[in-house]
Amino acid sequence: MNRTVYEDYKYSMQDTSRVYVGCKYTFGELLDAEEVLFKFRMLVQKYIVPEADLEDTLETHLYYLEPTGFLVKLYKQMKARIKVNVIEEKKRLFRKPKKEYVTKQFTIEQLTGMTKEEKEACGLVIQELSVSKFAIMGL
Repeated sequence: MNRTVYEDYKYSMQDTSRVYVGCKYTFGELLDAEEVLFKFRMLVQKYIVPEADLEDTLETHLYYLEPTGFLVKLYKQMKARIKVNVIEEKKRLFRKPKKEYVTKQFTIEQLTGMTKEEKEACGLVIQELSVSKFAIMGL
């Protein structure tokens, strides 16, 4: 039996001001990935991994993150933005409303401000975490 590896949303990209990391990485894979910025991996190892499991994905970690706590302050300090998909109802003239996924950018405060029920109701799917390079270098 062939075992396939799920590689979608396991990526790291950089531009001049931000680092973008796909949220399907587990923390163990993230720490081993050479393409991820070293300073970001160091912050993950030093601050996030002690409060999470190496088998947790970045997606589940962000989804269940509590609004009060050190990690929210850390993500806020890194100027984190989270790219998510949510279901929105588009109103159309003379037709039934249509539901479709829409991509949005949330701050860490917006994401943690939602309850689990609100996240489930809007069909929230976390795709990507982006952090500021300048903010990372200041930590």
